[in-house]
Amino acid sequence: MNPVKDIHLNGSETADEIVSAMNEGGGFVAKDLAFGVEILKKGLKETETLKILSFPADIIATGARGIIADMAKEKAFDVIIATCGMLDHDIARCFKDYYQGDWNLNDSELYKKGLNRLGNVVVPNESYGEILEKKMTEILATIEKKEISTHELCWEIGKHMNESSILYWCWKNQIPVVIPGITDGSIGYQLWQWMQDHDMKVNVFLDETMLSNLVWEHKRSGAFIIGGGISKHHVIWWAQFKNGLDWAVYLTTAAFERDGSLSSALPKEAVSWGKIAEDAPTATIYCDATVALPLMWAALKKGII
Repeated sequence: MNPVKDIHLNGSETADEIVSAMNEGGGFVAKDLAFGVEILKKGLKETETLKILSFPADIIATGARGIIADMAKEKAFDVIIATCGMLDHDIARCFKDYYQGDWNLNDSELYKKGLNRLGNVVVPNESYGEILEKKMTEILATIEKKEISTHELCWEIGKHMNESSILYWCWKNQIPVVIPGITDGSIGYQLWQWMQDHDMKVNVFLDETMLSNLVWEHKRSGAFIIGGGISKHHVIWWAQFKNGLDWAVYLTTAAFERDGSLSSALPKEAVSWGKIAEDAPTATIYCDATVALPLMWAALKKGII
């Protein structure tokens, strides 16, 4: 057994050194975070492993968007699986600002002023629905394909974004971004409107074929799964067809496993379905991603970039 060591900081420590101290401190979520970083450091260096990143939309309304964009820029992962709202926020923030707010703002007053509250982030109408309709109309008019997958659509959109964008770097580095719930967001609505009058359709089964090929082309697979929902499940769903993930790190705030939901389910439950390999190293980090991601990515960059 290793003794628990006190953490002492002098203000000059790197993120990697802080995470190392958290590991030696041996306590609670700090220990889990440090272990998750170690799993990722090893896994992201593997050359024959399909490395998957998944996350929900909400964090892209915050500064965490920049970290995900940096991950795509550095080609840390081979494929991304996300929700439709990720497209909404990533595109909108290329052209308009979101604003810092407060959890306790008067929502009725916000509504009257054309302001939408996402937690403690304020999103004006002109920074969301209005700009998305304008930009998507312009982008969709440039697409010549009559049938397109969501990952191809994401690349087409990425061509028109700036370097702050996740989609830009995924297009630049040809990292597929799969959106299995493409209709569940503003971009999905814009696609539906466009298809009323234009000969184009989105075929999500083309994404499934691509994912199947990726899974079978690689000897191993591993994933960094942020949050839950459809993006989390789509990762582990495909992993089961190749003996499950060989390593997995969950970063989540869904701490009530007893509700039986996929979002709160632990890696050990996925083992029972064959979605994570029985001997796979796993970590579950119970923390808000906007808190944990900056520290984790800073530590990972020293280890893998």
